[in-house]
Amino acid sequence: MLLGEYQHNLDPKGRMAIPAKFRENLAGGAIVTRGIDNCLFVFAPKEWQALAEKLVALPLAQANSRAFVRLMLAGATDVEIDAQGRILIPDYLRKYAGLKKEAIVAGLYNRIEIWDKDTWDRYKQKTEGASEEIAEKLGELGI
Repeated sequence: MLLGEYQHNLDPKGRMAIPAKFRENLAGGAIVTRGIDNCLFVFAPKEWQALAEKLVALPLAQANSRAFVRLMLAGATDVEIDAQGRILIPDYLRKYAGLKKEAIVAGLYNRIEIWDKDTWDRYKQKTEGASEEIAEKLGELGI
């Protein structure tokens, strides 16, 4: 289970440490791809496989399905965790997420999200400000 929020820095080469408590889940490597809301998603291989199978089963004739599959699959890359517990985030993914030096690593049960710190702070402030409205909508879904 991947849970928690951590702040880490990217080095000039685009490497970033993965929180120590997440490394065991990613011992076999990881897949990093474009996420939603201008963050990056990081999946363990097993979780990625399950998601990829769902993505390729989406209707090819629907433009939104094709666009989402392209976003997720074409942007994906395999990464290894080095001896210092870091991954190398490719330049095109750093640009997509607007990653500068400070990043937030958020554990979301079956994936990790990597955010630029300033973008995360704005997103979190907006979401926390709308928490009652969000809770009410989730209640309509039975949560």
